Amino acid sequence: MDYGQKSIEIRKKQNVLRVIPNVPVKTRDDLSTFYTPGIASVSMEIADDKTKIFDLTMKRNSVAIVSDGSAVLGLGNIGPEAALPVMEGKALLFSEFAGIDAFPICLSTQNTGMIIETVRNIAPSFGGINLEDISAPRCFEIEGKLQDLGIPVMHDDQHGTAVVVLAGVINALKVVNKNIDSIKIVISGAGAAGTAIAKMILNYSKNNAKVIIVDRQGAIYLGRKEMTVEKKELAKLTRNSESGQLASVIKSADVFIGVSAPNVLTKEMVVSMNKKAIVFAMANPVPEIDPSLAKAAGAAVVATGRSDFPNQINNVLAFPGIFRGALDARAPKITDRMLRAAAEALADCVQNPTAENIMPSPLDRAVVAAVSKAVSDSAKKIR
Repeated sequence: MDYGQKSIEIRKKQNVLRVIPNVPVKTRDDLSTFYTPGIASVSMEIADDKTKIFDLTMKRNSVAIVSDGSAVLGLGNIGPEAALPVMEGKALLFSEFAGIDAFPICLSTQNTGMIIETVRNIAPSFGGINLEDISAPRCFEIEGKLQDLGIPVMHDDQHGTAVVVLAGVINALKVVNKNIDSIKIVISGAGAAGTAIAKMILNYSKNNAKVIIVDRQGAIYLGRKEMTVEKKELAKLTRNSESGQLASVIKSADVFIGVSAPNVLTKEMVVSMNKKAIVFAMANPVPEIDPSLAKAAGAAVVATGRSDFPNQINNVLAFPGIFRGALDARAPKITDRMLRAAAEALADCVQNPTAENIMPSPLDRAVVAAVSKAVSDSAKKIR
């Protein structure tokens, strides 16, 4: 089936999103209650105590999905207009899986300061902000400078991806009977996702796992010349001293995590990895290596970002539950502890992982319940 054409045809006939009332407006009493004069009393309650906005408005259950269209899926910098259908799709998933009212907001600027200012200005209407498809390194600064809003702000391309990947790694290691404290992990891609994955794995393993991040110039290592500030920080974080291209540093690795480009991992590279290798080839729509080739080369567990292969590593397994839990707990921000709780709960959704089944189905309704409870419980412990 041509899913792209099907999506176009459906959207030509109707919008995929709409705002639907939760209360009836059938009578004059209804009109007087939900608009004037009744609504004035609600406004005055909030004017006297701004915290009541969570109890009396849509804020308690709403998320803004904010994008500038600079890094959309694997399509690149396609602009805010072309980003809108993707944000609509994300809003659809928020609603369907977590019961959250999410609003796509695509901005006609890629200026970091203007994006930060815009989000600050719209924040009173929302209970959370999901930053989406904003290119690195700007995404790091934007997210960082919005952490004082008093509501959860999360760049999903970073943290949603990292949560799902860590959950997959936890279960894949169970399948191959290896310990995260004693393995070598190579991450292809030093952008938003690769950076967040590295940080989360190192945090989870208490810096015991050996992590090497590879960009277009090769391994990021201490002392490498002509690196950006962000990559210098990655070198310090990983404490890596190995240099060379992917073909060199992949040797004797236990795990490959690809968030980069199609076909950068070869069959020969997989052969050079340790026995019972784990390969997560997550580039979309074409992965870093075809799963059948990875299997043929000896990989014990293979995952991709696609739904037509086993073990789909998809952010939809994380972001609805993370925001549901954060909203339920009225968390002022999303912490590393909350993200770790989300990853562990997601991994636990698969009781007996196998090589072909390390992740729950994105359509499994129990996933959001498990992840949101873990996130909410973690948030409440922090208070």
